Amino acid sequence: MPHLVILYTPNLDAATDMTVLCRALADAMLAVRDEDGKQVFPTGGTRVLAYPAAHFAVADGQRDYAFVYLNLRMGTGRSAATQKRAGDVVLATAKAHLDPLMATRLIGVTVNVDESPGQVYDGKHSNIHPLFK
Repeated sequence: MPHLVILYTPNLDAATDMTVLCRALADAMLAVRDEDGKQVFPTGGTRVLAYPAAHFAVADGQRDYAFVYLNLRMGTGRSAATQKRAGDVVLATAKAHLDPLMATRLIGVTVNVDESPGQVYDGKHSNIHPLFK
């Protein structure tokens, strides 16, 4: 963890490169620091995944509206200020990528940050983490 999952309307695929957005978001997340200047998200555990919605309806359907929903899920134990900082970074990065499109089309963007509450199991298996120790 953290995981940033992006759900978006597929009418954006022809207009923007979602892989570029994913990389920009991952890089931005890796730059987030807590109040002590410590990296918030582990390099080997940072993942950004984007999925176009197979079916969608946005607003009144009278125009070619688009929507991007970004959900950042992080483990427990980070301060409210750090959680807000992470959300602000995700939103700013998404805006930087999408604002040029928003000059010519209607797009809604939502960012939610969730803490993984009441985790009862957190199994992991990875050979990526050791690369960054």
